[in-house]
Amino acid sequence: MDPVSVSELDAVVVGAGPNGLAAAVTLAREGASVLVVERAGEIGGGARSEELTRPGFVHDVCSAIHPLVLASPFFRSLPLSEHGLEMVHPEVPLAHPLGGDRAAALMRGVGETAAGLGRDGAAYERLFGPFVNRWEDLVSELLRRVRIPHHPLLMARFGLAGIRSAEHLGKARFDGDEARALLGGLAAHSMLRLDSSPTAGFGMFLGILAHGVGWPAAAGGSGRIATALGSYFQSMGGRIETSHEVTTIDELPSAKAYLFDVTPRQLVAIAGSRLPDRYRRALGRYRYGPGVFKMDWALEGPVPWSAEICRRAGTVHVGGTLEELAASEAAVNRGEVPEHPYVLVAQQSLFDPSRAPGDNHTLWAYCHVPPGSGADMSEAIESQIERFAPGFRDLILDRSLRAAAAMEFHNPNYIGGDINGGVQDLKGHVFRPVVRLDPYATPARDVYLCSSSTPPGGGVHGMCGHHAARSALRHSLS
Repeated sequence: MDPVSVSELDAVVVGAGPNGLAAAVTLAREGASVLVVERAGEIGGGARSEELTRPGFVHDVCSAIHPLVLASPFFRSLPLSEHGLEMVHPEVPLAHPLGGDRAAALMRGVGETAAGLGRDGAAYERLFGPFVNRWEDLVSELLRRVRIPHHPLLMARFGLAGIRSAEHLGKARFDGDEARALLGGLAAHSMLRLDSSPTAGFGMFLGILAHGVGWPAAAGGSGRIATALGSYFQSMGGRIETSHEVTTIDELPSAKAYLFDVTPRQLVAIAGSRLPDRYRRALGRYRYGPGVFKMDWALEGPVPWSAEICRRAGTVHVGGTLEELAASEAAVNRGEVPEHPYVLVAQQSLFDPSRAPGDNHTLWAYCHVPPGSGADMSEAIESQIERFAPGFRDLILDRSLRAAAAMEFHNPNYIGGDINGGVQDLKGHVFRPVVRLDPYATPARDVYLCSSSTPPGGGVHGMCGHHAARSALRHSLS
């Protein structure tokens, strides 16, 4: 590939996370000349993998399980498999232990899942079945810019259930602990209180994705997603420059458009001189959410879950009943460290042997904590896993810890350890980063925001970057 000279540039993208790369790809597909500038020594942002514990043990640095890679309308349009990306599926997408041999399991089929929920099976099918049958339409609506829907009846039906809190919907629809906990564990990905709106919608959306496309991982690590995006971008003549931290927009080469895969705080720091005072003040009021405490383990064997179904699951939600999950998330949102945290666990090595040498295994987990917390949650997390998998600690060869403050040090986009790019309550989802008809375009004619701090928010789907690039193509590159 011939290098792109600075005099030829149509656009510069700052940040090579999934959204920055998605923006670059979208622009390059339209024939634009694009330079991507990345602070770190490698691309990927939240989609990277490293040997965090011991040589040969491949751990995902942040994101681990990727249904949206298969469901995102943008990613589905890309030939990523031709650039080395392979997605692998566990036998069971998700399990949620409740003690002893009791566990709820979200299987690929709605009926199969319902069959394991006893008396709540029929209610589960009524809630999820109609949306799973139309998952592509639903995903395209939820990942669009906020506009009049193309499928208003479908969205109205989803909204009637999803606008509620997960606690309310779970208790209204289900009688047993299994179905309630399953919905609650899904909804808690939102990092919101489970008695708040629209946590039911978060839970439903993630469950629908599991039924529609599964909850797969990238073979060889999440970094393979970024590698495939970068390879495709470069195949179209794009240029990537790593190990270049941008402190001011003035240091960047001349271009018609600048797209930033950063949060509002960094955008003000880098490009504030080009933004009007009123817009800068609005960005200064942007709300960031709770942080995470992240752990990775090298294990000498698979986790010995008491419930057999958990031993076949790619993801395990650890935290007990809906009431226990709600208590944990309420504590975090009060600014307190939960005594018994809700823990998200991924065991990729069960279905991807490239993650660990020999008969060994990796394990990935995090829990939610108050923003910027320096609390060491390792004992609480391991106690929660041990509660449902006695003997887990005996298998630990090594561990890696990363507190919320360290998450931000690792990736400046994770303000206070917030991996979602901001609060994702109803207001924060619709009006991110500010109230504006085009949330990607700033008042500066050539500056755009393309991170998860814009709609549709967090997740490895590339849609924030894609939408921002489309905005730039309309306004700066037409």
